[in-house]
Amino acid sequence: MHDLERYLNVRSAYGASIGPAGTLAFLMDTTGTPQIWTLDEPAGWPEQRTFYDERVTFCSFSPERRELAFGMDEGGDEFTQLFRLDLDSGEVDPLTDTPDAIHYWGGWSHDGDRIAFAANRRDESVFDVYVQGRDERGEAAELVHEGDGWLALAGWSPDDDGLLVTEHTSSFDKDLYVLHLDSGDLEHVTPHDGDVRYNSPSWGPDGEAIYCCTDRDSDTLRLERLDLDSGAFAVVEDGGAWNVDGIALDDETGRLAFSRNVDGYTEITVGELTGTTEYDTRPAPDLPDGTAGGVSFGPDGEVFALSASSRTNNTNVHRVAFESGETEQWTRASTAGIPRSTFREPELVHYETFDGREIPAYFTLPAEDVRASAGVPVIVDIHGGPESQRRPSFSGLTQYFLSRGYAVFEPNVRGSTGYGKAYTHLDDVEKRMDSVQDIRAAVEWLTDQSAVDPDRIVAKGGSYGGFMVLAALTEYPDLWAAGVDSVGIANFVTFLENTGAWRQEHREAEYGSLDDDGEFLEAISPLNHADRITAPLFVLHGANDPRVPVGEAEQIVEEVRSQGVPVEKLIFEDEGHGISKLENKIEAYTTVVHFLDRHV
Repeated sequence: MHDLERYLNVRSAYGASIGPAGTLAFLMDTTGTPQIWTLDEPAGWPEQRTFYDERVTFCSFSPERRELAFGMDEGGDEFTQLFRLDLDSGEVDPLTDTPDAIHYWGGWSHDGDRIAFAANRRDESVFDVYVQGRDERGEAAELVHEGDGWLALAGWSPDDDGLLVTEHTSSFDKDLYVLHLDSGDLEHVTPHDGDVRYNSPSWGPDGEAIYCCTDRDSDTLRLERLDLDSGAFAVVEDGGAWNVDGIALDDETGRLAFSRNVDGYTEITVGELTGTTEYDTRPAPDLPDGTAGGVSFGPDGEVFALSASSRTNNTNVHRVAFESGETEQWTRASTAGIPRSTFREPELVHYETFDGREIPAYFTLPAEDVRASAGVPVIVDIHGGPESQRRPSFSGLTQYFLSRGYAVFEPNVRGSTGYGKAYTHLDDVEKRMDSVQDIRAAVEWLTDQSAVDPDRIVAKGGSYGGFMVLAALTEYPDLWAAGVDSVGIANFVTFLENTGAWRQEHREAEYGSLDDDGEFLEAISPLNHADRITAPLFVLHGANDPRVPVGEAEQIVEEVRSQGVPVEKLIFEDEGHGISKLENKIEAYTTVVHFLDRHV
């Protein structure tokens, strides 16, 4: 049996970008935080290019030069700054120097002479659009559009005269605009009523159309083409009961790859446009049966890179030949010496909840030789969001718990993405606690499984999943042996009052507004029912969390502790919304494991 530190040392390689000469750049966490590495051949010895204690959040090759743009924040505060790395000299230059602002990367111009980004420098609650020369530094960027909402960028037009701008009103309501750089005009190209998503937008090859994944007039996301002259949409690919949830399109060749999310598993389709909505398919890449994404085409469209992961394969970067589909795994991120054969696969199950609805979940049992004869303890692991989905990708921590004899149950309760628009809205505002009832139904299903010990069931979750843990402990206290809350919401009112200014309106669209729904938000907040908690509680948080401020952890710990319930708290001063540094992960989850060993 391997110890926890070994499992947390399983590496991940992802976020790939292909350079002009075929060099592959990617992020890998070998040093304990994600840094930039490069390879010039498959399975070669990678060269480390950045050497920071803080995480690098992305890297993007210039289309014309051996240089990369990358982003980095400090202590998990999400105030990302942009940098340029010259691969030949190794020199790093800061492109931005506004540490109290967030910078969202918007891409290189096709000639590699300019970059674009969105930032909340002027007002922390809104994002503006900036353009900057590759040799300019600090605050030299030109403000080309003042925004009045949450803006981000999806790339330069093929002629570099425009930028594709996205506006996020909520997780389910987005808009697309074209910013004409010569005139400064911002053209709204997706006027609509109600909530509509326009995800993963990409310029068409001629600059006359946008391709995106949208649930306009559909319960699920479809791949559609928007003609910019007429404003008309046309369906390119309908995923049927499943979302077409991502597209990468090379705007010079018309070559594309898009993904379909089938019960959490990724199916990749590769093709080349032969008309406005027609395409010829190519062989699909040969990848592990799990999740894949982050497609990045090479400069000539002949190859593309993507990251792939499964429950028994840690995340690695693969490079795919466009015409043949020949797939090579370029990176060899270490499994820390743990045999892949010991990693456990989940079973996809569906359980009935209070209103007769079937809830999908992944259920993984430990190997028989580590199962307790009287029944195994179970960790009910609840994802965040709630506009998210638990999918079958690799988790070293999950595999560790399985190796120690725990089963793991991962439900996609109502409100999760991946199952259609209607499903995601089943937990909106006044229906919030219906999703918590789905957790109760999960425990009822588990107690009917002969392999499970119903007296040793743990609630575990992060962010919104942390709220779900606290809510499950207050609503159904008799079901739980323990709870583990990571960066979770304890009180919706204080959370909305203190979350980052750029996020408040976005979050109110999901949870309810302070002005209109304040009384209801108080009524469902776990903090106000903490006297019902009887199970031991562990609370984990980052002091720099801009999304769910650390006060949420401090409030719930103080209140539960005052009830005489065993509570442990661990706050990291150099972390934000989650634990990203390896040494902190080791300390955090070693402490969690000891907590569960004592109480479960």
